[in-house]
Amino acid sequence: MSSSLPISPSTTMVASQAESQPSSKPPAPVLNFPNSPIPKNPLGEGRYIKTAAALIIGDEILNGNTLDRNSNYFARFCFENGIELQRIEVIADDELEILEASRRMVQKYDFVITSGGIGPTHDDITYASLAKSFGQELKYNDETIARMEEASRHRTWMPQQNEEQRTARKRMALFPEAGEVLFVASDIWVPVVRLEGKLCILPGIPSLFQKLLDHLKPFLPLPTEDARPFRLQVFTPLPESSIAPFLTALQNRVKPENIRIGSYPLHQPGAHIALIGLDRARVKELGLEVEKELQGRILSAEETDTMIKEKRQ
Repeated sequence: MSSSLPISPSTTMVASQAESQPSSKPPAPVLNFPNSPIPKNPLGEGRYIKTAAALIIGDEILNGNTLDRNSNYFARFCFENGIELQRIEVIADDELEILEASRRMVQKYDFVITSGGIGPTHDDITYASLAKSFGQELKYNDETIARMEEASRHRTWMPQQNEEQRTARKRMALFPEAGEVLFVASDIWVPVVRLEGKLCILPGIPSLFQKLLDHLKPFLPLPTEDARPFRLQVFTPLPESSIAPFLTALQNRVKPENIRIGSYPLHQPGAHIALIGLDRARVKELGLEVEKELQGRILSAEETDTMIKEKRQ
């Protein structure tokens, strides 16, 4: 039996009138831009990304006005793709800070991302600062401007903008002249600009950041499957103080095997033990040892995924 309430004649008439009236807003265009061709390996043939760093740019992050979700997403992206994320920094919208951090990170890491500061307002200085950091001039990218116009043509405010406002909007297509402009998603006009073959400039808006990062994968020299770490989680009901001596001894024993042991306490008594290493069989063997010694239980892949999702909230 249907649980819906009967619709009165007046309700039906109002609904039909609303359906018959044309919308005052033109529909958003369905975007299907071509993606950029995959370029040569920027690190050199046969090399792949091993280490990474994230540079989160924005006063709004530092003053607590905006919650940074992008560094966490990038950390998961790196782990899932076999990249060792070694550093995350949050800095202000300050040219000197951007110059210093970007140069240092590009020198030290294989893959660097920036997040934030690429909009049309006065405090969006990431493109200009990074151009200066690597000795480049700024240049408008015609293809980006064309895609921006196409994606925005349904917006009613577009024809009403004055010249100063149009110039501000075009700042979002003013890139370091030697940067690679990579169009990675067919339904987004915003490209990823890559400098020095390593540093990828991404927006700060989490939905855009995440989508562009995910679609960037084919453009990155990622490690092969066998070079990606395996993570096993074990739950123990024992408090951390009780398991600490065993875990200390275990970590010292397996350190030469490049296996990492981590302990993460729960709100209730107990902890999750994480074992991470490249040798899947060895990690599973150690998981059985931890399970036995700490009265624990190895978590399934589904339980591990659920636990990680809960930690993100």
